[in-house]
Amino acid sequence: MQLIDTHCHLDVAAFDTDRDTLLGRVRTAGVTRIVVPGITATAWEKLLALCANETGLYPALGLHPVFLNRHHPDDLQALETLIALHKPVAVGEIGLDFYLPGANREQQKALFKAQLHIAHKHDLPVLLHVRKAHDETLALLRKTGVCGGICHAFNGSLQQARQYIALGFKLGFGGMLTYERSHKLHRLARELPLETIVLESDAPDMPPVSHRSQRNSPEYLPETLQALTRLREEDIGTIAAQTTANAIELLKLT
Repeated sequence: MQLIDTHCHLDVAAFDTDRDTLLGRVRTAGVTRIVVPGITATAWEKLLALCANETGLYPALGLHPVFLNRHHPDDLQALETLIALHKPVAVGEIGLDFYLPGANREQQKALFKAQLHIAHKHDLPVLLHVRKAHDETLALLRKTGVCGGICHAFNGSLQQARQYIALGFKLGFGGMLTYERSHKLHRLARELPLETIVLESDAPDMPPVSHRSQRNSPEYLPETLQALTRLREEDIGTIAAQTTANAIELLKLT
C-alpha cells in the first residue's frame, strides 16, 4: 500500500534534529508522498528547498489565519511570485479560525479572500484551515469559484461536508479518528463517500491515540487508515488505494 499524507508540516523546527531518519521510517511505513503546507512567508524558502531536495515531498504555499501578526502586506505579492516560479500543488494553509479568543475576523476574511483569488487566478486547489467558521468559509468559496481543495482536519457537520463536496473539496481525516471519544468524526468517516476522503497527519500536531501528547509523525498515518477501515468495515487495501487516488486526482500529484 502506498499512502499520501496530504497535510504535514515537515519543514518546522520540531523535525530539524531527525528529519532524514524520520523520512526513512515514513517510507518504510508505506507513506510515499507528503504535502507540506506553508504557514508564514518567512518559512516558504525553507519549505521549498526541502521539497526540492527530497523525493515525494510536495509544497503548498499560504498564509495561515492564526498568524496574522506575522504577515505583511507584501506577502501576497510574494506568494504570487513564488507560485509562478515554483508551481506548488496548492495554496495553503489558508482559511478562517474563529475559535481563538480575540480573533480578528475581518482581517482573517480579507486575507482569506485575497488568497482565494490568487488560487483561482493560478487554477490551484486550496488547503483549508477552518475552526468555528465553516458557514463563513463556504460562503466565500462560493463567491470565489476556486477549483476545489481539501478541508483539513474536517470537524463540521454532515450537511457542511456535503456542501464542501459539492464545491469540489475532499475532507481530511487524521489522528483524531483513532480516539474512542471522537464520535462525530466516526460518524462522518462512516457516512461520507470514500471518494471524498483523504488521509493526513498534521504532524507535528494532532497525534493518534497511541502517541498522545507526543510529537506526531507521518509514519503514524497507517493508524488513521486502520481506524477508517474499522469504522467503514471495508477492505483496508480498497480504502488505501481510494484515498491515495483521491489525493492524486485533486492535487495532480506525480
